Amino acid sequence: MSSLSSKQQAMLSSERYINRELSWLEFNARVLAEAANPDNPLLERLKFLAIFESNLDEFYMVRVSGLIEQYESGVLDISPDGLSPNEQLNLISETAFPLRREASRIFEEEIRPQLGKEGVHIRQMSELNEKQVEELNEYFAEQVFSLITPLVLDPAPSVAFISNRSLNLVVLAKDDSGERRILRLKVPTVIPRAVPVPRKKSEYVLLEDLIKANLGLLFPGVQLEGAYCFRVIRDADIEIRQLEAADLISAIEQSIRLRRFGDPVLLEVESAAPKAIKEFLRKMHELDPEDMLETDGILGMEMFWELVNIEKPNLRFQPHLPHTEERFSTAKSLFDTVKSTDVFLHHPYDSFRPVEEFVASAATDPNVIGIKQTLYRVGAESPIIESLLAAAELGKQVAVMVELKARFDESNNLVWARRLEHAGVHVTYGFPEMKTHCKLCLVVRKEGNGVKSYAHIGTGNYNPVTARQYTDLGMFTSNPELTQDISELFNYLTGFSRQREYRRILVAPLNLREGIIARIEREMEVAKKTGSGRLIFKNNALVDPEIVEALYAASEAGVEIDLIVRGVCCLRPGVKGMSSRIRVRSIVGRFLEHSRLYYFHNGGDSEALLGSADLMRRNLDRRIEVLAPVVNQQHIKFLVHEVMQPYLEDSTNAWVMKPNGEYDKLDGNKFSAQSNLMLRPASRVFAELEGLRQ
Repeated sequence: MSSLSSKQQAMLSSERYINRELSWLEFNARVLAEAANPDNPLLERLKFLAIFESNLDEFYMVRVSGLIEQYESGVLDISPDGLSPNEQLNLISETAFPLRREASRIFEEEIRPQLGKEGVHIRQMSELNEKQVEELNEYFAEQVFSLITPLVLDPAPSVAFISNRSLNLVVLAKDDSGERRILRLKVPTVIPRAVPVPRKKSEYVLLEDLIKANLGLLFPGVQLEGAYCFRVIRDADIEIRQLEAADLISAIEQSIRLRRFGDPVLLEVESAAPKAIKEFLRKMHELDPEDMLETDGILGMEMFWELVNIEKPNLRFQPHLPHTEERFSTAKSLFDTVKSTDVFLHHPYDSFRPVEEFVASAATDPNVIGIKQTLYRVGAESPIIESLLAAAELGKQVAVMVELKARFDESNNLVWARRLEHAGVHVTYGFPEMKTHCKLCLVVRKEGNGVKSYAHIGTGNYNPVTARQYTDLGMFTSNPELTQDISELFNYLTGFSRQREYRRILVAPLNLREGIIARIEREMEVAKKTGSGRLIFKNNALVDPEIVEALYAASEAGVEIDLIVRGVCCLRPGVKGMSSRIRVRSIVGRFLEHSRLYYFHNGGDSEALLGSADLMRRNLDRRIEVLAPVVNQQHIKFLVHEVMQPYLEDSTNAWVMKPNGEYDKLDGNKFSAQSNLMLRPASRVFAELEGLRQ
């Protein structure tokens, strides 16, 4: 576990360390910039708005809720950049609220008019003709009316509960005596929010607008004074503390139920609502004025997911068909190849099918006697789990580590875990105090007079949907040192092993931070002796203070450092006397950058590590993570030149970080790493390198 010395703590301040929360908001601003980018097709821009909104909701549900809890409980923990929880909350509001209002502006002033020119409209009811209004009102009466339950908010005997992220209407009305009533209507989620306009292709009205137009049916004989949209974001970060597996399952089930009832952390309300109504809603949820976001336009922009796949292919990116290398397309050829050399895939440029086939073939191969697998986020449909079920039914030894605490996937993982258990799979649930985040699969096969093990080590989840949307690396290997390490790690995950040392892999929380820092320090020594050193790290986040300090020291020792960090980066690059040789860039594009790859030049005896770990305290201290070495120098060169170098040359989707934590978008020769990798998928280039292609 990390334990910063008093000297290290004293070194950390806003001069050396960028606030994590503000850095995350900078990342979401880069996502929002993709929505504003006129080079992106219109429906893709709409998708980026939906991603931006979903990101922001989760940020409030998890990160902001944690800061509020600290503040309200009197915890005085200071962030590494020297801020109290309350100071961070104020800065978050000052930054996040303008971003959310800018998102509304981008849609209303840029995307909506351009969609209109392409024949895609989100109409107001007032824009429709009499016949269209009549048919929509019929739809309301037949399909919507019975789904709505009006609820009196004031005067009311108790405080009503407003569920997390739900879209609601607050309605002002007067009864026969003239007494004002405040009511709430929840917009139904079981029917589409984008309601098609009758006999009009690609034209819609919003469900909340249709409800507003039909309030008279819901409140006959009542004087209505107005209806306004609002939504509430609640704390969804539920901690699990139980120690036994049975208790853990019960705790997970309870946490899923409790998540709906977490404390409010943000009220989002339509700007047009009367001030008195805004104040009523705010006080009802016991929120401070700084916790209320007033915004124009559409609330809950995640609803744009309903529109991004409408029949307008010219308004989306050209479809991408992942590459399947012929020699890796069948189980026999894959096993035969992996027996002689490690194999690399880079999704989504390479198909995820070989990974699925690896497990599927293991399930049916009579020589395979055992399969071990970690599962974190697998999706609602999983060919890999189906293969594991089939393997168990055929009598093979199957062990699966299912992480029940994968946030927002707990319910799905519980369903899969129970199916696996019922099929006779040996299922374990990891450790209550830590998440098992590593991505590993081990296949044990009888060959000759003994057994041989094959492994897949990944940077991303075993999920076929995200494998088409996220960039992730995977390595197949039969290297006996690596497979033995992984076998022993599975004993740690599923049994009672307390092994703390491994031959080749780095494992958090045991030795991963120390292993990274030792390699950084080794690079410093090389630089001092030879006058040159080189590090290239690609990951999702760089937060850990000890690693930040090690990189600062390496920079000042002469090491040239390139950091490709998609999201949060708390290191300040390019500061004279501290980080003058460190450069940080973020790639935000069509695919979500998700791969983790760490390169150390080491005087020509290069080393590369790939795996599941980001450089964050949570990953290094409170998760089981694995980084595995690439053992062949030619393979390391391949990964540097064919995977990392394109990101360093990108000038289309690249943002360069400034010392103050802000980012500038590059606008150079328009080279796109993601476009280049679509043309040069790793498996094709790797097969040529290894002479594997027939």
